[in-house]
Amino acid sequence: MSIFTKKSSSEPKAEMSFIEHIDELRKHLFRSVVAIVLGAIVMAVYNNFIVKKILMGPTHSEFPTYVYLCKLGQYLGLGNKLCLSEINVKMQSNAVAGQFSVYLNIILIGGFIIAFPYVFWQFWKFVKPALKTNELRGTRGVIFWVSTLFFIGVLFGYFIVAPYTINFFANFSLDDNIQNFWTIASYFNTMVPLILGSGIAFQLPLVLYFLAKVDVVSAAFLKKYRKHAVLIIVIATSIITPPDMLSTVICSIPLVLLYEISIFLCRKVEKKKQKDATTPDWE
Repeated sequence: MSIFTKKSSSEPKAEMSFIEHIDELRKHLFRSVVAIVLGAIVMAVYNNFIVKKILMGPTHSEFPTYVYLCKLGQYLGLGNKLCLSEINVKMQSNAVAGQFSVYLNIILIGGFIIAFPYVFWQFWKFVKPALKTNELRGTRGVIFWVSTLFFIGVLFGYFIVAPYTINFFANFSLDDNIQNFWTIASYFNTMVPLILGSGIAFQLPLVLYFLAKVDVVSAAFLKKYRKHAVLIIVIATSIITPPDMLSTVICSIPLVLLYEISIFLCRKVEKKKQKDATTPDWE
């Protein structure tokens, strides 16, 4: 028996056949693809600015993250300790269609980022009929919150995680005689997972919120392993940031905050469940 339902003229909710599910999924996927293509067209129109100023931004010493971090260090009386060194790396393309392939990936992934709220909305419209009434409670505004957290995560990945990572690998050398010659493809393949990965990582509070609603995780469980989670976050951020405590703290605080928000949301879900359980059916 199918878990998906749809409205029909003869009955409030009619079960959908497997073929109808596939057809419904096809419609949502098609609309999502169209939105991504439109976003890709926007990226293509402004490709010169996007490539030079955005994609290649972390390779320039005047990148905002480097400038403001240097000013922060000087303001705190640390001198130039937080000023990141010049990025000593050259780019090259060693494949016939290498640059064109990267160009297509740039506009498509950029199109996905632009169209993300609409893509998620289509996903939500497909999944929503499968949820029970009690599971739908508290999902109001889910598209807004998912999209907001995704964009915040993307910005965090682009302005914090990616620059530190690029700077670290650009200045890492086994020997002074070894120079870094990156391919544009390897650079792009490093940047994209960091940026999109951060966008996905920032969905943690909402993911744990819904897992708490279906009794998969609990606030007590998250509190029990809080120290382990913080340790993992600090180790991960210390690897990609320069070897100073302040840089590690700057990267770690948002992730630790997300974990604490997750605990708060799970506790809120549990209190709501306890209240519903103690409320008589006739009220």
